[in-house]
Amino acid sequence: MSNKGLNIEITGIRLEIDKKSHSYIQKKITKLVDYIPRRAREVAFVAIRIEQINQKDNNKYECEAVLTLPDKKLVAKDAAPNVLAAVDIVEAKLRGQIRRYKTERADSVRRGGIVARAKNILLRRKNRV
Repeated sequence: MSNKGLNIEITGIRLEIDKKSHSYIQKKITKLVDYIPRRAREVAFVAIRIEQINQKDNNKYECEAVLTLPDKKLVAKDAAPNVLAAVDIVEAKLRGQIRRYKTERADSVRRGGIVARAKNILLRRKNRV
């Protein structure tokens, strides 16, 4: 399903995801588009896997999200007592990872760009004189 340029696939393991949860997950994950760099939005893909883990006393839900960007895969995983809480935690983790991804990309572009190379050449010439 495509929302704002972000393809989202939601899968439930040992769990049937109802419409309310499905729309909540889509709404939360679609907000991540605002953080993804523009050039990566068209090809970005998110696979959400929600698994019900049965324990003796209570059930737990494990949520794993894999965000595929052009040159990197970001993975966030967490467990919580209910599905929506697990999705919230994973969404926050992905948001932080996207922020780090953007700063890494920006730093590498600054280091290897044409302007940076020109500055380095000029500095070398200046140091020789």
